[in-house]
Amino acid sequence: MSIVKQIRLNSLSPLNLQEWFWQPIFNDMIDLLSTFNLENYPIPVDYLYKSVITGSSRKPIEVTTSTWACKFKKIQQIRAACIQGSGSLSVFNLVIKPCSDYNLPFFGADFVTLPNGHLLALDLQPVLKSDPFHTEDVWEKLIPIHHRWQSLLPDGGDIPPEAKSYFSPGFLWTRLPLGNSSISIINESIRPAFKEYLSLYLQLISNADRVSREFSLKLLAGQKSYFTYRSEKDPARGMLTRFYGKDWAEEYIHKVLFNID
Repeated sequence: MSIVKQIRLNSLSPLNLQEWFWQPIFNDMIDLLSTFNLENYPIPVDYLYKSVITGSSRKPIEVTTSTWACKFKKIQQIRAACIQGSGSLSVFNLVIKPCSDYNLPFFGADFVTLPNGHLLALDLQPVLKSDPFHTEDVWEKLIPIHHRWQSLLPDGGDIPPEAKSYFSPGFLWTRLPLGNSSISIINESIRPAFKEYLSLYLQLISNADRVSREFSLKLLAGQKSYFTYRSEKDPARGMLTRFYGKDWAEEYIHKVLFNID
């Protein structure tokens, strides 16, 4: 059995994947990553899978959270958090963290379905945005991809000023209402955009060379700053706390979702 299938079975088998809205995009990720020599990335057992019954006594809803993770050469961690509650609660959050020895951005995808609609974000995120040497050859490749897909989507609106330093010129960001028309947009635009962004990122990984020790330390500092920001401002904090309690939610955010170690 391949390591991809082992990781999938070990960390996602408790989730009813047939009902998970973002399963096709998860499968696309698996297919694209399968060309690499993947290794298991250890997730503490308490955070691999979590389930709770919420809602009313007449209409109980099971909410499940599963975590998938791996690593390979040049990449310290690939981590996907997968939440499923009902047709109007489904989350796929993916972060790819490169080793600081390579001049690479983070890869980030945040696809969230809530009762008030879909929030969809996709980016190759710089950790040293003000440094012209960091990812200077990335944006000329990413921006045309961004323009092609963003032109088909409504703008997602403003983002917090303090977040702007962590997003690239190729930040794809949109909001869609629930409904069949949005499902068509997701299938025809969001899914192929995800595949194209991730394909570009994997190409960048393959071509990346080691940087100097001095620049590696700068990249590491930028990565720590990014993960500190993400852990402090994680918009899922309230939802995770409501479902699983504050202690579990805080440990999951800091030890699993945005753990720099």
